[in-house]
Amino acid sequence: MNFVAWMIVAAEIGFWVVIILGFITRYLLKKEKLGFFFLALTPVIDLILLATTSIDLYHGAIATQAHGLAAIYIGISLAFGKSMIRWADERFRYYIMKQGPKPLKRYGMDYAKHYFKSWGQHVVAYLIGSAFLLGLIFFIQDPSRTEVLDGFWKLWSLVLGIDFLIALSNFIWPKKGKA
Repeated sequence: MNFVAWMIVAAEIGFWVVIILGFITRYLLKKEKLGFFFLALTPVIDLILLATTSIDLYHGAIATQAHGLAAIYIGISLAFGKSMIRWADERFRYYIMKQGPKPLKRYGMDYAKHYFKSWGQHVVAYLIGSAFLLGLIFFIQDPSRTEVLDGFWKLWSLVLGIDFLIALSNFIWPKKGKA
């Protein structure tokens, strides 16, 4: 695995570490501001990954699958980050702190609407990641070094379309609750 791939792994681990530290300091240690500080570090992790990937390509590296995956990771992290933190916060409060309502399980039209909203976040992630992918392709100006990035962009475009069809199918065939 190359350096950028290891940075993606480190970014994912770092993302969850700062979230857990944020929850521990917020709920167990009762230090609200310090907890917020840890949670606010999540975009910093994305910036470090963005800088690492850009610098690697700037210094002449040929784009690899890891570079394309880094763009997707950054887009998803920025678009879904807040909702992922909210999701984890609800579960931490309920399962660890034994506070608040049990996390909601969605079915029927509620699930369909929620999934469609999630697809909207996927569109935002796609726009962010695409800007990064296409920006790197434009910045490098060497198709032989950025061919993989173009392939990742095309594949992600297809995945976004499939996700849209899945989102629509939830309105046609709503998810049923357990009987």
